[in-house]
Amino acid sequence: WHIHIYSPFTFSLYLTMGKGKPSGLLAGRKLATHRREERWSSKKYNKSHSVSHMKANPLGGSCMSKGIVVEKIGLEAKQPNSAIRKGVRVQLIKNGKKIACFVPRDGCLNYVDENDEVLISGFGKRGKSKGDIPGCRFKVVKVSGVSLLALYKGKKEKPRS
Repeated sequence: WHIHIYSPFTFSLYLTMGKGKPSGLLAGRKLATHRREERWSSKKYNKSHSVSHMKANPLGGSCMSKGIVVEKIGLEAKQPNSAIRKGVRVQLIKNGKKIACFVPRDGCLNYVDENDEVLISGFGKRGKSKGDIPGCRFKVVKVSGVSLLALYKGKKEKPRS
């Protein structure tokens, strides 16, 4: 603290402080450990590195997973839209969790039957639901080893099982 008195009636107060970080040749470990601890306060870092987020994710940290179709479901769209989005309930093979998955494109639900093996992936929104589909965080990519887009475009046929 530096107090400068110019006259009996006026004075000014100056704060002289450092930059708040340790500096010097031997400060590297202190800076590194402090940064490592403070990174956890970032929500993005915490979500991508903590074990609890990994356990909460049905895919278990992977980008895609295979599952068996349990039933076909209609997902009610959120307000102000009014529609029934077509989806399926899938039981994952690797951990047995049941999740709701959206089936993209017009009429693609016809290619998906019960007890089919499907490949699912996230919507690409870092675990958030997409658009007006509430609580649905995953989409169907393949059915019985064949791409849903190829089936939709008519380039491939679904194998007889």
